Amino acid sequence: MRRLVTTLFCAVALLSGTPGFAANCGNSAGGFPAWKQEFAKEAARQGIGQRGLAALANTQYAQSTINADRGQKSFKLSYEQFCQKRGCNVIVSQGKKRKAQNPAFYQSLENRYGVPSGVIIAIHGMETGFGRFMGNSNVLSATATLAYDCRRPHFFQPHLLSALVMIDRGMMSPNAIGAKHGELGHTQFLPGNALRYGQDGNGDGRVDFNNMTDALASTANYLRMKGWAPGQSYQPGSRNYNVLKEWNAASVYQQSLAVMGAQIDG
Repeated sequence: MRRLVTTLFCAVALLSGTPGFAANCGNSAGGFPAWKQEFAKEAARQGIGQRGLAALANTQYAQSTINADRGQKSFKLSYEQFCQKRGCNVIVSQGKKRKAQNPAFYQSLENRYGVPSGVIIAIHGMETGFGRFMGNSNVLSATATLAYDCRRPHFFQPHLLSALVMIDRGMMSPNAIGAKHGELGHTQFLPGNALRYGQDGNGDGRVDFNNMTDALASTANYLRMKGWAPGQSYQPGSRNYNVLKEWNAASVYQQSLAVMGAQIDG
C-alpha cells in the first residue's frame, strides 16, 4: 500500500509539471523495444509493480496512433466548418432529448458538481457521439507509443505511468480499448486524468469510464477541480469559458462546447 501511494503521488506530480523520464524518444518502431526496457526500469523505481511492468512489456508500437496524431486538422477549421464536420446541430438535438428523458440524473450532476447539464452533454456528444464510438485502439499501446514518440513525450509519459498505476490497482485491463491517443470511455479521459479525477458515479465502489454515469460524473468533477464557478456564465470572456479550455485547448472546440451547452440547456 505504501508503494502504491508513492506511485500515485509520483503520477500526480508528473502531471503537475515534474520533468518526465530520461529514456530516449524515437520517431519509428525500431527503437521502441529498447525504450520500453529503459522506461520499465524507471517506472519500477517509481513503484510500478509486476502487473504494470508486464503489461508495458507486452505493448506494441501503434502506427495508427502516430498517423492520427499527425493528422489532426479539424482544430484548424473555422467554427462553422468545425461544427459542420463534427455535427454540432445533431449533438444539440440529441442532447436535448437525452436531458428531457432523464432530467433527474443530469440535475443531480449539476447539484453535486456545479457544472450545467448542457456542458456535460455537449462534451459527451462531441467526444463519442454519446458513447456510440469510444475507440478501437489498445489504450496502453497507444499511450506508450506517444510516450516514446519525440513529438510530445513529456506530455504522455505521466499518462503512461498513470495507466500502469491503474493496471496495478485493477482499475484498468491491459487490454482496455479506447481512442487513438489512449483516451478512455464515454468522454475520452487520458489515463492520468482518469486516475486523478475519476468518480464513482453510481455507487458500486469502482470507477469505470465505460459506464456512462461514472464517466459523466468524472467529467463534471474534472471541470470543477479545474476552477468551474457554479451559477456563472460560461460564454466567451467568462472564467468558466477559460475552464472549458482545460478540457480541450483548441479554441474552436472551446467555442463549440459553450454554444452547444447553452443551446441544450435552452
